[in-house]
Amino acid sequence: MSYYRFRRAAIAQAVFLVMTSGVTAQAVAQDEVRVVTTLPVFAELVKEIGGDKVNVEAIASPIQDPHFVEAKPSFILNAGKANLWVEAGMSLEIGWAPLVLQGSRNGDIQPGGPGYVDASLHVQKLGVPVGRIDRSRGDVHPEGNPHYWLDPLNVVPITADITLALTRLDPGNAAYYADRRRAFLAEIDRRMEGWRSRMTPLRGMPIVSYHQSWEYFARRFGLDLIGQLEPKPGIPPSPSHLAGIIEQMKQADARLILVEPYYERKNPQLVSRETSAEVVELPNQPGAGSDSYFGMIDQIVDRLTTAARSAGASAR
Repeated sequence: MSYYRFRRAAIAQAVFLVMTSGVTAQAVAQDEVRVVTTLPVFAELVKEIGGDKVNVEAIASPIQDPHFVEAKPSFILNAGKANLWVEAGMSLEIGWAPLVLQGSRNGDIQPGGPGYVDASLHVQKLGVPVGRIDRSRGDVHPEGNPHYWLDPLNVVPITADITLALTRLDPGNAAYYADRRRAFLAEIDRRMEGWRSRMTPLRGMPIVSYHQSWEYFARRFGLDLIGQLEPKPGIPPSPSHLAGIIEQMKQADARLILVEPYYERKNPQLVSRETSAEVVELPNQPGAGSDSYFGMIDQIVDRLTTAARSAGASAR
C-alpha cells in the first residue's frame, strides 16, 4: 500500500476512534512526567535526560517501518494521559501520529502546546527537495530527509529540546535534567572518538541503501552513498532501476547494501548476486538488538566494519 493510500485509510479509521474512544486529557497528581514518543529512539533519549523522573512509552516498535504504524486505540488512550509527546516530525509519521494526537483530546500535547516536541526543529536538515512536490516523486518528505537521529551529533539539538520541555513541565527538577544531559553529551563526545576511528577505513567507500535512511550517517562518517534500491522514496524497486543500480555499483566497486530489518530481502539479494556486494542489515532504532542509543550506533559501526572486511570493500 502506498504512503498516501495508507494515510487515507488511517484517517477514516481515526474518525471512528475519536468518536468512540471517549479519551479526555486528565490532570493527575504524579511523581513522574508521563511521556509518549512516536519512535523508540526518542524514548531512549528521554530516558537519558529524564532518568527516574519520567515514565516513557514508544508507539512504534524497533523493527517497524516508522512510516506505517496503525493508530490503535491503546496509543490514543496513552496519549490522552501523557504530559509530553515527542515525534520525529518532517512528515515521517504524518500517516498516523496526527490521528493519535487528535484522538487523545489532550490539548497539552498538541502542536504548540507545552507538552509537544518536534525533535527535528533545530536539526540541520539534509535532502530538502526543490521544485514542485507531487506523487511523481514518490513518498518524498517536503521538509527533507527525516532520519536525522542516525547522525550521533544530532542528539545535541534533539536533547536540548527534550530538556527544555521537561524543564517547562517539571521546573523543580530543572538542574537534574540539565546535569543528565551534560553527562549524556559528554559520553557522546567520548564515544564519537571511537566511532570515527573505527569508521576511518571506510571513508569515501561507495555504498547503496534500500531506502534513503542513511544520508545523515553517511555524511557524518564520510561514506559515499551512491544510490538506493528504491527508484523513488517508498516506491518498490523495478527491474529497470535495479539493472541501473547494478551497473552503477559495478562501476563504483560498491560492495555494501544497507537494509533495515523491515524491508524485503528478495531484491537486495538479487543485487548482491550480480555485484558480489554484501547485504548488511542495520538497525535504525534502539531495541533492535541493542538496549540504548549508544548500543544502536555501536551495532551499526560493528556491522559495517565487519561487512566491509568480509566483502573486501575499500575506500576510493
